[in-house]
Amino acid sequence: MKKFSAMFVLLLAAAVSTAQDKSTTPPDTLINDQILDQEINGNLDSLLNLWYVQQSVDSNNLVVGIESDSIGLADYPDSFYIKRLQNINSLVDLPYNHIVKNFINVYTQRKKGQVEVMLGLTDYYFPIFEEILDQYQMPQELRFLPIIESALNPRAVSRAGATGLWQFMYGTGRMYNLTINSFVDERRDPIAASHAAARFLKDLYSIYKDWTLVIAAYNCGPGNVNKAIRRSGGKRDYWEIYYYLPRETRGYVPAFIAATYAYYYHRDHNIKPQPIDIPPTTDTLMVRDMLHLSQVAEVLNIPVDLLRDLNPQYKMDIIPAKDRPYILRLPLDAVSGYIDREKEIFAYKDSVFFNPKNVIAPSRYTASSQYDVPAGSIRYVYRVKSGDVLGSIAERYGVSIRQLRSWNNIRRNLIRVGQRLVIYIPERTANRMGIKSVNKTS
Repeated sequence: MKKFSAMFVLLLAAAVSTAQDKSTTPPDTLINDQILDQEINGNLDSLLNLWYVQQSVDSNNLVVGIESDSIGLADYPDSFYIKRLQNINSLVDLPYNHIVKNFINVYTQRKKGQVEVMLGLTDYYFPIFEEILDQYQMPQELRFLPIIESALNPRAVSRAGATGLWQFMYGTGRMYNLTINSFVDERRDPIAASHAAARFLKDLYSIYKDWTLVIAAYNCGPGNVNKAIRRSGGKRDYWEIYYYLPRETRGYVPAFIAATYAYYYHRDHNIKPQPIDIPPTTDTLMVRDMLHLSQVAEVLNIPVDLLRDLNPQYKMDIIPAKDRPYILRLPLDAVSGYIDREKEIFAYKDSVFFNPKNVIAPSRYTASSQYDVPAGSIRYVYRVKSGDVLGSIAERYGVSIRQLRSWNNIRRNLIRVGQRLVIYIPERTANRMGIKSVNKTS
């Protein structure tokens, strides 16, 4: 392991405290369970915006009936949870208290449906994380961090702009050599971002020599952890500096512990991982010229959304391999077809896909968009209310977050109170909700 100079550690702490500070709320002296709950719910809901999740699970069922699912669950005594956490073989401490219990309740009772989907995703993502963590000789328990950060959604974007499975801020991503430009954002690349996260975590451990403090610093930056240590009088135990940390970070370690618990003991809470419709085996090819994902999708008859989810780093659906080669990930059974028809793929509609007028972000609405108005849907204008988020609105009206963004030209998930959103509601959902409109599509 390469040793770090004192100067490097100081520079790292200073730089990362600015670059990776994802907290926007100042600390106070009381836990706000509602806000922490909203943070978890937002991440869990965001994972539904994945093609292979939507293909496997009726997204409405992930919300409807959650409360009824929790009815009749046993309220186990504290000693029960303490013993179970102690039985987990973990290099990271997994203590139990009332804060941890609140988060365990969220994962095992109130959001069982989303957690079932998330556990299904671990079959795909955990082998990637585990191999990379092993390469850097890091604790395998750190594979749970992306569950807390993004609910295993590679396209998740936080309110502060942190992006990807590991939720890198722009500055931290660039510091760890992730490519971020108009076409590519490697913060969304599961492999590239995992390498960067492992290096970042390793650097943080060189500062704190304590994995719980490392996990806290990963969330809010070492600058905020250092401030909390100073304000506590020099204490270096997470729970002793707890109330000096930013509010969101206080819930971060308890959520990590709860996610670890839910992973190991989900069967005991009648949580069944949902099978995810994602290819069990994939392979990568090197692309050495400009290529549009739709060229591959249309020639090889592969859903373009599947290609987007396998290659989430390409923001515009374009692999900009002019000056350097880039990776294209495909289902294994499509690799031979790509190789056999490579020239045909590159030539297919190249004048259309690379016309500057057509090169726009896929999340914006166009006549050729994947998210055109569905036939037979009801046009409805919704006024945003206090407390609304895109995820809850999408779930209420039976559409996807991506559709809402596309129809309303929304960047990220930013909406404001009073804003009018156009929603094309499926006719069956509209009838059930008693919504009528003369603007029915055909």
